[in-house]
Amino acid sequence: KRPRKMKNLYISLSFMLAAQFAMAQNKDTEKADKLFNRFEYIDAADEYMKLTNKKDPYVYRQLAESYYNMFNSKEAIKWYEKAVKSKQDSEIYYHYAQMLKAEGKYEEANAQMLTFAKMAPKDQRAIIFMKDPDYLPKLKSQTKLFDEQYLNISDKKYTDFGAVLNDDKSFYFTSTRNTVRRKYGRNEEPYLDLYVATYQGDGKFSSPEPVTEINSKWHDGPATITADGNTMYFASESFKEGKFEKDNGQQTGLLYIFKATKVNGKWGNVEALPLNDKRWSSANPSVSADGKTLYFSSNRTGSMGETDIWKVDIKGLNSYGKPENLGPKVNTEGRESFPYITSDNKLFFSSEGRKGFGGYDVYMIDLNGDGEAINLGYPINTPKDDFSFTYNASQNVGFFASNRLGTDNLYMATPICGVEVIVTVRDKKTGKIIPAGKVAILDDRNNVIETRTADANGKVTYSVDCDTDYTVQASIEGYKTDNFPAEKKHGGEVVVMADLEPLDDLIVGDRVVLNSIYFEYDKSNITPQAAFELNKLVDVMKSYPEMVIEAQAHTDSRGSDEYNMKLSEQRAKSVMQYVVSQGISRERITGKGYGETMPKVKCGDNCTEEEHAKNRRNEFVIIKR
Repeated sequence: KRPRKMKNLYISLSFMLAAQFAMAQNKDTEKADKLFNRFEYIDAADEYMKLTNKKDPYVYRQLAESYYNMFNSKEAIKWYEKAVKSKQDSEIYYHYAQMLKAEGKYEEANAQMLTFAKMAPKDQRAIIFMKDPDYLPKLKSQTKLFDEQYLNISDKKYTDFGAVLNDDKSFYFTSTRNTVRRKYGRNEEPYLDLYVATYQGDGKFSSPEPVTEINSKWHDGPATITADGNTMYFASESFKEGKFEKDNGQQTGLLYIFKATKVNGKWGNVEALPLNDKRWSSANPSVSADGKTLYFSSNRTGSMGETDIWKVDIKGLNSYGKPENLGPKVNTEGRESFPYITSDNKLFFSSEGRKGFGGYDVYMIDLNGDGEAINLGYPINTPKDDFSFTYNASQNVGFFASNRLGTDNLYMATPICGVEVIVTVRDKKTGKIIPAGKVAILDDRNNVIETRTADANGKVTYSVDCDTDYTVQASIEGYKTDNFPAEKKHGGEVVVMADLEPLDDLIVGDRVVLNSIYFEYDKSNITPQAAFELNKLVDVMKSYPEMVIEAQAHTDSRGSDEYNMKLSEQRAKSVMQYVVSQGISRERITGKGYGETMPKVKCGDNCTEEEHAKNRRNEFVIIKR
């Protein structure tokens, strides 16, 4: 069974962290512990397995952690279950929860997360979880943002990840497919190399070629390239610069970021960035569209967790500003890695410390605003590891890696066109925000799709289809329910200001004044449009519990007196019955038809169409207030 592939080097960067598990080492576990601390998890697991007859909780934990690092969730769960029968560090319960999620055992995962949260209540991962512990059903049902497609450029046997498409259609990615290369001892795969192909559209590529000017005998890649195509930042091992740490007599490489420039169509002038340091690793660079900011992952001093996302100003001439941690909006006490910054300042990144499906999930945060990071949802994210998401706006396509088929492979992500409808509920008179209002989104046939409650800022956001008409309906006690159009748009945002009139404005003298109540010709059944208006009357009557209403129905003068009287009586009763059905006591409303006996415009037999329409009306007379 293969370990967790080479992405582990680039996600965790935690080469020196294994020592934290050494607290219960003894002579029996010495051999296994050395293998574990050298990250040789396959052999370490074999050695720990020989000691399971001793029923030592430390052995159980180390076995579980070995399988966790290999992303062998089934075996990890088996040994975590035994390990947690004895008290463990909080991080063990977190790892256990991650493995349970990877197997779709979400209720059991939540139980372990609760234990973790109680032990580490100030941990950002615990805080995020406790805000919404039953998040998964919502995550599963959230609007689908992308379709995914397996890329045949991947090698099903070997690792591929870290793909990035540039505007010149060059496609760089990292792979262990070079079988001529020597194998890396920790996972029996060749060392990582950087490859390039040409994107031909529709998920098709030219045959990939190694980037020989960059590749060395160490791990090389992933890479990011400036918009002009002339500067590359890439990750490699510190061995490339002759730097390493000594660990029990071994030379342990760190990850460094290097820069190269293109000369006569070839990459050259390779130099290490000054932000590298033998005390920590830095990797997975992503350069902004203007070439002025570099995002990267690191376990450097100041990190919140095992690895964080950082950024640094690029000043030119291999001069850089002071690295800045992106803080808790992005980072947790877990692992965040693989940043990718878009031209409109949206940051994609991978995390195992947030509310996800399991393993590493891909998230996005708009750095222009103050919103939260969102999970990209299914099918980009699964219970397995999903990571290294990048996006090319000119081709309108993204790429990411996943081990959902067992090996880290490349996938294409095609955006599903969507629109964000952002609604703010306000008082029409004062302009003040109205919190906690009910906001429904209606389709083009006025069917209610979903209803949500506005937040403390009076806001509700809906993700809807492109090029489609929608209506927003807002309501709250004390205000007149109203509809607001959401304009048809192809992507982006639609801002809707739902300005509601206070119900008191509907009371004019001895009347509750509504818009016209329309009935179908020669019929008295309540239509959706009539119900919408009558709901305003219901709201007024609920606000004034002593109010008594007479619902009057009037017709125009066309037709016989007897026919008009009968029709108006039927319509008045329909109105009364509808209002009663909405929770108003029968004693508080009566319905009476007046036919053509009380015209609003006395025009006799010479009425215009406009005058007939004024006479065909419903009036709501306040009998008692």
